[in-house]
Amino acid sequence: MTRPARFEGTIGRTVAESTPWWDEPPTAAEGSPDVVVILLDDTGFAQLGCFGSEIDTPNIDALASGGLRFTNFHVTPLCSPTRAALMTGRANHAVGMRSVSNFRTGFPNQLGHISPHATTMAEVFREAGYATLCTGKWHLAPIEQCSAAGPFDQWPLGRGFDRFYGFLDGETDQFHPDLVSDNHMVEPPATPDEGYHLSEDLVDRALAMYSDSVGIRPDRPVFLYLPFGATHAPHQAPAAYMEKYRGRFDDGWDAVRDRWFARQVEMGIVPAHTRLAPRNPGVEAWADLPEVQRRLAARLQEAFAAFLDHTDTQIGRLVDGLRRLGRLDNTVLMVLADNGASQEGGPYGVMHEMKFFNGILETPEQAVARIDDIGGPNSHTNYPWGWAQAGNTPFRWYKQNTHEGGVHVPLVVHWPSGIAEDQRGSLRDQFVHVSDIAPTLYDLASVEAPAVFHGVEQIPVSGRSFSEIIDDASAPAANTLQYFENGGSRALVAGEWKAVCRHVPGADFDTEAWELYDLSADPSECVDHAADQPERLERLKDLWWEEAERHGVLPLDDRTFELFGARFRDRSPHPADRRYVYRPPMSPIPAQAAAQIGGRNFDLTARLERDASDDGVLFATGTANAGISVFVLNGHLHVDYNAFFDHTIAVSTIPVPAGSSTVSVAFRRGAGSTGRIDLRVDDHEAGSVEIPFIMRVISSVGASVGRDAGSAVSTLYSGPFAFTGVIDELEIRLLSRRDAETADAEARAEMGRQ
Repeated sequence: MTRPARFEGTIGRTVAESTPWWDEPPTAAEGSPDVVVILLDDTGFAQLGCFGSEIDTPNIDALASGGLRFTNFHVTPLCSPTRAALMTGRANHAVGMRSVSNFRTGFPNQLGHISPHATTMAEVFREAGYATLCTGKWHLAPIEQCSAAGPFDQWPLGRGFDRFYGFLDGETDQFHPDLVSDNHMVEPPATPDEGYHLSEDLVDRALAMYSDSVGIRPDRPVFLYLPFGATHAPHQAPAAYMEKYRGRFDDGWDAVRDRWFARQVEMGIVPAHTRLAPRNPGVEAWADLPEVQRRLAARLQEAFAAFLDHTDTQIGRLVDGLRRLGRLDNTVLMVLADNGASQEGGPYGVMHEMKFFNGILETPEQAVARIDDIGGPNSHTNYPWGWAQAGNTPFRWYKQNTHEGGVHVPLVVHWPSGIAEDQRGSLRDQFVHVSDIAPTLYDLASVEAPAVFHGVEQIPVSGRSFSEIIDDASAPAANTLQYFENGGSRALVAGEWKAVCRHVPGADFDTEAWELYDLSADPSECVDHAADQPERLERLKDLWWEEAERHGVLPLDDRTFELFGARFRDRSPHPADRRYVYRPPMSPIPAQAAAQIGGRNFDLTARLERDASDDGVLFATGTANAGISVFVLNGHLHVDYNAFFDHTIAVSTIPVPAGSSTVSVAFRRGAGSTGRIDLRVDDHEAGSVEIPFIMRVISSVGASVGRDAGSAVSTLYSGPFAFTGVIDELEIRLLSRRDAETADAEARAEMGRQ
């Protein structure tokens, strides 16, 4: 007889002779607080109102006035590493997240996911009897595994969450997001014309999940993780928020930075002796900029401000919802950012981020032609360096850098029943690192991270609880030694001193210069002591290498863009023969799991069954901002090659016949950055078109088969424009130049036999 693996009762011949036993589920201790962690993306130290900004963030400010502001809180300089450290309470390199999850390097420090030897907060809290919920950005799974084919073990539900709603990649369009519900892809519930915005949707879903849980199990506490897509590019917000900020930043980043710095000093956010760091290299004086450049830059900052303001409104909705549910008083709620303000907009800012990845440096004169699109559904903008540095006031440098501008961000802690009334609204200036959050929350909730989890030995939690600091403003810092590393840039904070090296890719790690700062006297890293205290600097450098060895930082690796390419191998969505075969119906395919047709020769062939009236999209990749769509319209095969709103359209010279047919699209690179598209219908030549500019990187949004999910690539139809016939099979073959020449020769030979 088969029996349960564990049974502690007795079994006799009858019930009367037996003793029942129930395996009780984990139960949280009575009075355990709910835990809510709200993570903002690419939000600098100064950008919240309660940290000096003039951007309206009244709801976060209210949390700060009823809680605590941590003014010396640090993270890693990049999103996925910070999220890994936040989720595990361990060093990001130690758990396999040196950089973003979009790539893996074959070394333990870059798995593209969190190691199974490091439990997440969701796993720990669920084992302790909590409901675990997540809505928002994940970015902790290898992106090539984030398709409907899985595997799903590194998706949120595979790492401890009961429920998930959001997106898996590093960014998404806020009006047309790539969405996942639990373990499957879903469409947004509405369109931008119907008032849809992702941030609102995330809070709606969070509150619904929360209500489901506490309405049925009010005895069970909740852990909610809400990582917004905001304020990562694209900066997008409803029109009313955009209008609110019109003209607010016309006086420029120098004046704004001066005002924000003065507010920080007045608030005590920075010590009175702090210097405002000089403009970073590449940031020009606002007064020296041409008028067109100032006009564009101001509008791009308006979009950021509108985006942040709108996000703050959603945070207010969440707080109101928790209050209505009667859960707010005993909820430990934290608001933080994953890294400093982003430098990825370059010196001028960008109208379309993908242009940068295609080597197109759009001038302000070109960009202002579409200035009214900024912030809306037809934009993918990021602001220029000057505004990013203003966001990081008073610090130097940005996201990706290990100077304070990249790693020093705001943290707000709110807990009505756990923070004494006389402490509410006060500041905490002790050094705290993002890896310290998990052990702090474990401390406050009276739970422990296991030494062994589901049979897997765990890396010890390396963060330090700062729960005593929450109770006592005079308590000493729990964490006094912290390393940093990103892309070869390094830093170490040891007490009041910081050694830092801004690495340039390709530079010699052994000979490049380090800087040395006394953070107690110089929080903004303005006075370099490397020359006058060389011995101290050498000790800190040696200590950095010791910490690097201890936390698995090595090997140092400064590769970036070259790691993003598709890897053709077994057990991958990218087949070794580069032949992709799709048979709808299919879910949308994330960009890094879809056929990588950007900049490559390819053949697309579709076998169709259609009536004379059947039209629709056969294949689409990208968005209205940039993409490629293959579709049948009015009975003719079409290809719309949308290179950043420059539409090159090929239309077949002969119709697609009713019944069974085969249509094909051949894309070939030409001289320089040009190309050509040839169409065939049932092996008959059916027209061609020259492509003036080839996109090597099309979009962060992936592909769809049988429809155009998201914003429509082509202006010739309204999305999704699903194909009303039947696609028996759609094949895409990626071809080398030699393969393409062979395929073309075979096609010519076949045509000669007709």
